[in-house]
Amino acid sequence: MGLLERRAVKAFQDGSYPKLTNEINTLAGYPIEFEVNWDTLAVEEYSHLYEEAFSKVYFTPLINAIKEITVDDMGKEALKESLKKVVIKNEGGFYSAPSAYSFDGGVLTIDHEPCSNIDYVNDRSEALGKLLMKNL
Repeated sequence: MGLLERRAVKAFQDGSYPKLTNEINTLAGYPIEFEVNWDTLAVEEYSHLYEEAFSKVYFTPLINAIKEITVDDMGKEALKESLKKVVIKNEGGFYSAPSAYSFDGGVLTIDHEPCSNIDYVNDRSEALGKLLMKNL
């Protein structure tokens, strides 16, 4: 990871990341642990897209899914009992929603290329919502 990538990651970590994770935790009604492998997200030559891409690929779909789940107390309770941690990484070369998500032992893993299909937020939101609801 070069200087441009490190600066762009740092800008996201200091700016949007706390706001997005706070929104997720507020919607969930409890603190969810986040583990982000920033080094794998920092794709060379795409640092200019990190702000938009990280938000749209990793966080907005999760926000949308949690909104769908927590519309009632039953959903809030099921989420709190089941989802303990979110792992975000880019290791498997996945760029489509169905293959990018897994849920096991209370851990949601999002393994998606950060700069592929950035605007497919609805597809990711829908796939993530279905996966979580199936496992709650």
